[in-house]
Amino acid sequence: MEKVKLNNKRILFNLLPSHVAQHFLMSNPSNMMSLTPSPSYSQVGVMFASIANFNDFYIELDGNNMGVECLRLLNEIIADLDELMDKECYRDIEKIKTIGSTYMAAVGLVPTTKLQYAKKSTSSHLCTVADLAIEMCNVLDAINYQSYNDFVLRVAVNVGPVVAVIGARRPQYDIWGNTVNVASRMDTAGMDTAGLPGKIQVTEDVRCIIRGHYDFVCCGKVSDKGKGQMLTYLLEGRNLDCSRTSQYNRSANSNIRTKLSPAPTVTAYATIPNPGTVPTATISTNSTILYLPSVADPKASE
Repeated sequence: MEKVKLNNKRILFNLLPSHVAQHFLMSNPSNMMSLTPSPSYSQVGVMFASIANFNDFYIELDGNNMGVECLRLLNEIIADLDELMDKECYRDIEKIKTIGSTYMAAVGLVPTTKLQYAKKSTSSHLCTVADLAIEMCNVLDAINYQSYNDFVLRVAVNVGPVVAVIGARRPQYDIWGNTVNVASRMDTAGMDTAGLPGKIQVTEDVRCIIRGHYDFVCCGKVSDKGKGQMLTYLLEGRNLDCSRTSQYNRSANSNIRTKLSPAPTVTAYATIPNPGTVPTATISTNSTILYLPSVADPKASE
């Protein structure tokens, strides 16, 4: 009986954040309808990471068991990302759910009573999410190398207030709010933009908080329902001139590359209208012209 209780507790802590699971265990089980906490959090980092071209990879044929083998590979990718989340340096990040080939996670959901610590932790939390996004790209690169694929990860990160919700009879943790909606729209908006697959897109709020730790390039404006046009940025990688103050971050994340890899093969993107030209986008920020990375010209190596 004790073994069953331990297994049930382990499952509960896998389904829910630790502080929410503890709330369930300490409450009266005879009144389950009262176990529906909906706390609000003011500064939560929300991340959507999608395999941008998985739908192009998925196909139902007799040779792949009507698509089952494609889904098996997707499950292995998600399992590798879950294993990445088990690292000590990412212990503050909560996986919310997976929606098809999209991975959703958030940081800053643990209740904080001290305002000073909360303000300090926002920067640390967003740095942790940025490091996770970069390392997710590393993991997918390794999977591509082993499986001879060219999957690209499209990441969107936003920060702001959210409300955490959970059911009672069948507990399922989720977060709602405009912060989540904006991050989701940034992710889906990248589907129609050739420069965003394989990139980490962040809002201006995220950039303002962690700009001392990472390099950014202005990406342009994204249409936000109810708010009009919203300026976004591409996170290029860590800032070499900045030293992180957190010792565990410096040691645990030492394998994270300073800069993201170049964009993968052209097959992962939309067809170039004129094969003889290399598409680029120029953004003017502070009187400096920055050139966004473009798809490599197949003729350049000839």
